[in-house]
Amino acid sequence: MGFCFWVCFISLLNFYSLSFVSSQADASAEGTVFIDGKAPIGRIDDDFICATLDWWPPEKCDYGTCSWGLAGLLNLDLNKNLFLNAVKAFSPLKIRLGGTLQDKVIYDSDDNQLPCTSFVKNTSEMFGFTQGCLPMNRWDDLNSFFQKAGAKVIFGLNALAGRTIASDGSAVGAWNYTNAESFMQYTVDKNYTIHGWELGNELCGSGVGTRVSADQYAADTAALQSIVQKIYQNVDLKPLIITPGGFYDSDWFTEYIDKTNKSLDVVTHHIYNLGPGVDDHLVEKILDPSILEGVSGTFSGLHNIIKNSTTSAAAWVGEAGGAYNSGHNLVTNAFVFSFWYLDQLGMASKYDTKTYCRQSLVGGNYGLLNTTNFEPNPDYYSALLWHRLMGRNVLSTSFTGTDKIRSYTHCAKQSKGITLLLINLNNSTTVQAKLAFNSTMSLRHKHRSRISHNKHRIHKTTIIKLPQGIDGKIRREEYHLTAKDGNLQSQSMLLNGNILSVSSSGIIPHLEPLHVKSAKPIMVAPLSIVFTHMPDVTVPACKNIHPTLDLWMK
Repeated sequence: MGFCFWVCFISLLNFYSLSFVSSQADASAEGTVFIDGKAPIGRIDDDFICATLDWWPPEKCDYGTCSWGLAGLLNLDLNKNLFLNAVKAFSPLKIRLGGTLQDKVIYDSDDNQLPCTSFVKNTSEMFGFTQGCLPMNRWDDLNSFFQKAGAKVIFGLNALAGRTIASDGSAVGAWNYTNAESFMQYTVDKNYTIHGWELGNELCGSGVGTRVSADQYAADTAALQSIVQKIYQNVDLKPLIITPGGFYDSDWFTEYIDKTNKSLDVVTHHIYNLGPGVDDHLVEKILDPSILEGVSGTFSGLHNIIKNSTTSAAAWVGEAGGAYNSGHNLVTNAFVFSFWYLDQLGMASKYDTKTYCRQSLVGGNYGLLNTTNFEPNPDYYSALLWHRLMGRNVLSTSFTGTDKIRSYTHCAKQSKGITLLLINLNNSTTVQAKLAFNSTMSLRHKHRSRISHNKHRIHKTTIIKLPQGIDGKIRREEYHLTAKDGNLQSQSMLLNGNILSVSSSGIIPHLEPLHVKSAKPIMVAPLSIVFTHMPDVTVPACKNIHPTLDLWMK
């Protein structure tokens, strides 16, 4: 099998404590993170993080609670400085515009002869609302915001136009793209940049509300590609063709992908693996590693279909809110949800998912931002840390010592080294995590200048401590995330013991790390999350991915 070097950064297994890690933890345990540094197992988009904006009007209610307020695309206040800053912080953030009502939206472009009215609640209608309309002046305002924010826009088109609903619940007939084509032409004429056009929402497989067969959907996708090619023929930047935006069904996706191998750029699927938002046991589910791991079959299934087909399409998670029907207040918008969310990001990456769209950016009880004042919820900061720290190349990672630690490693983003994510689901045990690698690795010891350096290469097959003289010099960066007052359902998050909050002028706070001696094990407090950036660890999978950064290393 060639060389297989197991090496680890440790000195004496002495416990070290940080001011925000309770010294009164009930127990302490040791474990080892095994990182395969030979080659990446997946590769994500540089702008992997994505969030959604939905069409739901204020009258959208679930279980007697109306949680959307003025967060819908037709109502959202686009003039809030905090909202703008929250999006700009990602530079860029992908934003997917869509959701259930997208298949009941008409566009008030030149071809439209119908009144342009908003959605009206009507329980006898499919999805509980009448048809709604997007005025072009509202589309102008949205694009003005997106341009200022530097967002990449994915727009979900109405895929039910022209179809009738049969007695068995299926949607019959071909997609009538007349209104969509007129809307797309308006968009191009206005020089609005669209990153991708997505066709339909949750109409694949058994569907939600109704469904479209894989064969018909493939024909509709070819039609979308054809009109995009025509409308964008004189535009340098061509948008992606994205579908089907629904729940994974192995047979349906296999047939569909086989029939769209030349017309599809991105295949999207949705994830709500925790069940309904009304469930009173969501916190227990989130903290159960077997439930978190359960959705891996979806990721691996779609990954294998793509790998075994002739398609060049990439997999995205197009919408994921964890708990459907708008989530659960003080769970899906609280600290505890970062355990689920970050685990999803890590797991999706392992299976070569290129982009992950969170439901929602704002709206419902699962927004990254508060629905009324746009204050960031904990998951916003989790997403921002991921976006800044986790690079494109994904490394195989496993943890031994407890099944309550979830572990993921990527090459570092815009930096040398690697970034490790550790999630501790245990409510009483602090875990001391050692690191081990199964490939030759290098430790860089930088001196007074960035040009002068010594490189120490380790070739040991046993767990060792760093060479004498280095363990006090090399340091790593740690970002410890905990709940305010230890309350998992708090909507405030602590970073390294300090509360994260925006300034009075709407400025997103700096996310500053702790600097820790690399010789020490990583301490992961109970019910906490730790990102660890190790800029001085070089593994083969991460070499030559930052050419400009490599120059000073030669």
